[in-house]
Amino acid sequence: MVVGDIATGTELLVIGAGPGGYVAAIRAAQLGLDTTLVEKDAYGGVCLNRGCIPSKALITGADTAHAARTAEEMGVHADPAVDMAALSGWKDDVVDQLTGGVEKLCKANGVKLIEGTAEFDSKGSVRVAHDGDGQGSETIEYEHAIIATGSRPIEIPGFEYDGERILSSKGALNLTSVPDDLLVVGAGYIGMELSTTYAKLGSNVEVIEMLDSALPVYEDDVARVVRDRAEELGVGFNFGEGASEWTETADGVRLTTETDDGGESTYEADHILVAVGRQPVTDTLGLESIGLEPTEAGFLDTDEFGETDVENVYAVGDVAGEPMLAHKASAEGEVVAERIAGEPSAMDFQSIPGAVFTDPEIGTVGMTEAEAEDAGFEPVVGQMPMNASGRALTLNEPEGFARVVADDETGFVLGAQIVAPEASELIGEVGVAIEMGATLDDIASTVHTHPTLSEAVMEAAMNASGHAVHTLNR
Repeated sequence: MVVGDIATGTELLVIGAGPGGYVAAIRAAQLGLDTTLVEKDAYGGVCLNRGCIPSKALITGADTAHAARTAEEMGVHADPAVDMAALSGWKDDVVDQLTGGVEKLCKANGVKLIEGTAEFDSKGSVRVAHDGDGQGSETIEYEHAIIATGSRPIEIPGFEYDGERILSSKGALNLTSVPDDLLVVGAGYIGMELSTTYAKLGSNVEVIEMLDSALPVYEDDVARVVRDRAEELGVGFNFGEGASEWTETADGVRLTTETDDGGESTYEADHILVAVGRQPVTDTLGLESIGLEPTEAGFLDTDEFGETDVENVYAVGDVAGEPMLAHKASAEGEVVAERIAGEPSAMDFQSIPGAVFTDPEIGTVGMTEAEAEDAGFEPVVGQMPMNASGRALTLNEPEGFARVVADDETGFVLGAQIVAPEASELIGEVGVAIEMGATLDDIASTVHTHPTLSEAVMEAAMNASGHAVHTLNR
């Protein structure tokens, strides 16, 4: 303990108040643990403040403007003006409401909240430095600790974020005017979400990607639907190019890219958004003080119950490895809190869904057909095109499909890939099916409301069983 520190004790110390940390803290307090939650920035973490929530608010605004602008086919004629400053203000109001709610929930459940930066001092002890002159620090002694410090955007050397010309996703979400021209480095899910959003708001968007495809972690036919739609919106793709350097111009920035064979190209824009991935925040915690060593990529290895190599020290969320998803972090937080409280609990990673909020959305859960084969199954696959869905057509969004993967012998549902409007909502049904060990017949025999998008999931299950009605059977 540092001389002059205030010393306190707690049963459970949670470091980081993102979706993994605050959920763990609340659940632990509900189970009777004396719980302390330390946060250095803002309650809700990146997800609520600089990621999931503000990006979806911006996407909603862009979708609303685009839908009004392109509804002539339905007899609706409009030319909406986007007040980006007002849209950004509405987005911030949504964020403030949710982050304020997190703080209130923590307090209402008896969680002690401390603002400051936590660093391990020794096993069983953490020092928290408070921001501001004269604020000092305090030492917290703990019985159990949960590390939930999340992740941050990866920086490309020479492209350090300045919030003006070189933007991270946070910077892109804080713009108060729509750029005329925007360069996006990276065609992963963050780059694709923001590319389509700003294209709908009226920007000319060019995407720079070192690989030869967009959304490379998804199957080709899934990614192709999203890429084709983005191109319809005017997004340009430049594959096989890596960002090498940039210079400021009188009106913005000039980006130089290189190809593997030495070729060069230049692009000009108002801003460069760098979206090449995220990395865990584990380098600020003084982990060497407790003998905990991150992997080369900065993650913390854990067992199936979230415990690290150091006894009574746990990790949840992005710091604990892929998938780096807010809902995965929350689920891990609950499991770890319950384990510490002596409750039987464990994670089931097979049924964790993923979603990309592009146009159309992507929702996935469980195994693809190829993954099922690799796992030793003989998969059967069913698919329903959205252009055969009455609801998709009435929404004027017929792109995409719903696909269900199952074990041919038993009919057990193994996974699904949905690229469609509201795919992030539709995928939940299949997640429940996997979690409960449901079969294709369970989904197919469940009566779905008509007309709805969810009927496509039912039809895909019927198609896998060979008795679909509204699409040709395979």
